[in-house]
Amino acid sequence: MKFRPLHDRVVVKRVDAEQKTAGGIIIPDTAKEKPSQGEVVAVGPGARDEAGKLVPLDVKAGDRVLFGKWSGTEVKIDGVDYLIMKESDLLGVLDVTAPAQKAA
Repeated sequence: MKFRPLHDRVVVKRVDAEQKTAGGIIIPDTAKEKPSQGEVVAVGPGARDEAGKLVPLDVKAGDRVLFGKWSGTEVKIDGVDYLIMKESDLLGVLDVTAPAQKAA
């Protein structure tokens, strides 16, 4: 089944959380939190401004994004769990090609 979001909504598939901590400790399933990272699967055409002009979205399919812990609506399509949320619920886009920056 194909799904096309409307307006400024995006469909996100959660990225699996790490199985181990940086120190090598294995995290059991009961202690894991839902990941707040995901990959954009589909985007809507955009929102309309006050003049009725279509404003395209800043994200595109394939982008890796961060979102809030309680963001979006969980749906299951063809047995796969997705989140549908507005673009404004996204916190940012991760650039996986850039090296990590150290905090000052």
